[in-house]
Parts: sequence; structure tokens; C-alpha cells
Amino acid sequence: MIPILTLVILMTSSMLANAGPSLPPCPAKPNCVSSQATDSHYIAPFKMASDGAPAFVKLRELLAQRSDTKIIAADDTVIRVEFRTFLGFVDDGLFVLDPANGQILVRSAARLGYWDLGKNRSRMEEIRRSFEMLPNQ
Repeated sequence: MIPILTLVILMTSSMLANAGPSLPPCPAKPNCVSSQATDSHYIAPFKMASDGAPAFVKLRELLAQRSDTKIIAADDTVIRVEFRTFLGFVDDGLFVLDPANGQILVRSAARLGYWDLGKNRSRMEEIRRSFEMLPNQ
């Protein structure tokens, strides 16, 4: 019994170690997009053309320049932001570096309400286009 339990624990910890970064799941509302969703909430992650660290720094600089964006927390692998709409609504954005896969995971969700009229998706696609235009990103 103990050898089986040990094997299960080792396999589970190995799977968790290889799981990579993750994002919180989207709620069952259409006001959220995530690069780790498997349904209508799905949005593609940002692809990196270069090494992860410089690309992530450039993304942080791009976000800092946006008038609708406030960086709440940032480190070498995670950027948390608040997006404010012209009506004053606040949406939460999350960018997580995934260098093993050459990408940045993304998530954006409205704090309030049910429907966002596609704002979170369109904003993330706008940021993606700006990010892809950066030199050596």
C-alpha cells in the first residue's frame, strides 16, 4: 500500500511541476477572456518573437503608456492591471510570462455586470496588435 501511495504522490508532484503558469478561470459570464479557456472565453496568448524577459519588459512599458491602464503589480513574470472604461467601469487584466512556450498568457474580465459588449476581447486584441508591432518583442 505504501509503495502505491508513494508512486501516486510522486506522479502528482511531477505533473504539477510541469503544469506551467496558470490563470484563474473565467466566470460563467460573457465578460471575460482568457488564453487558457477552452470555450467562448478563449483568446490566443501573445506570442513572443524573442527571449521572454525583454519582451515582457516591453509589454509592461506598453501598458504603462496606455491612458486607460493602471499597473497594480508587476514582477518578472506577472503583470496585474486595471483597465478603466470611459464610463468608469473597471476591468481586471492579467499577463503571465510563459517562456517555456514562447508566449504570454492573458486574461481580462469585467468586475461588474454580465455583458461587456466584447470590450475585454477588443481591448486585449488592441494590446496584442501594439505588442506585435514593437521591435524585437
